[in-house]
Amino acid sequence: MAESNSGGASLEHLRALVRRLRGPSGCPWDRAQTLRDLKQYLLEECYEVLEAIDDFREGRLQEELGDLLFQIVFVADLAEESGQFRFEEVLEGIHEKMVRRHPHVFGDACARDVETVKRNWWQIKQFEEGGERSLLDSVPHALPALQKAYRMGQRAAQVGLDWMDAASVLEKVKEEIAELEHAIRADAMPSIQEELGDLLFTLAQLSRRLRQNPEEALQRSNRKFLSRVRSLEQRAGQEGRPLKSLTPGEMDQWWEEAKKSL
Repeated sequence: MAESNSGGASLEHLRALVRRLRGPSGCPWDRAQTLRDLKQYLLEECYEVLEAIDDFREGRLQEELGDLLFQIVFVADLAEESGQFRFEEVLEGIHEKMVRRHPHVFGDACARDVETVKRNWWQIKQFEEGGERSLLDSVPHALPALQKAYRMGQRAAQVGLDWMDAASVLEKVKEEIAELEHAIRADAMPSIQEELGDLLFTLAQLSRRLRQNPEEALQRSNRKFLSRVRSLEQRAGQEGRPLKSLTPGEMDQWWEEAKKSL
């Protein structure tokens, strides 16, 4: 008999479901998974949640959060199976950490603005980690490169390793563009890659000084580009023409019209 899916909405029910899937009479695929196997699914579900936040379709975020939570419980269950820790220790650990990191809420510390909260958080984190680690060790190595550059800039700024203001970073951007142009003219591939990387890194810091997340800004531009390309494809389809058959002049005209309508 199939197990009812309406047995109650709780974390324990979800954990029981994972154990059932992993059990002797469960699913062969679920039983075969390892922690390393689950990395890709965990990452994909994180990105699905990010998309859902920007999607605004009713129920989408709820569904994607459920998918992500399932992966988190799945990973924790595998770790518990291997004796690394108990699931309850995950809950206890994050609860205790949040209390420690918010002394202005749960203790006697004072923090009247966001910047003070961030500074206190960083100091507490450094103390918890013994204060011996490198400044940038807490930035995850697996972050997308643009986001990693942004986070490293944030960490460096905590100790004053930063530009004075956004205008100063913008001047650095112009300098990096000039160096990239020089490398392109010289047709020096290693230098082109290096200068392009320097430019992207500096743009990430400009985003930070402008209080913008570069990953989110780029994703927004990606969505905009996608919408415009689809508009061109739809128009070409309506006219019975392959998109690649457009002349450069037509392509420019259609693109400008798509920009105005989207």
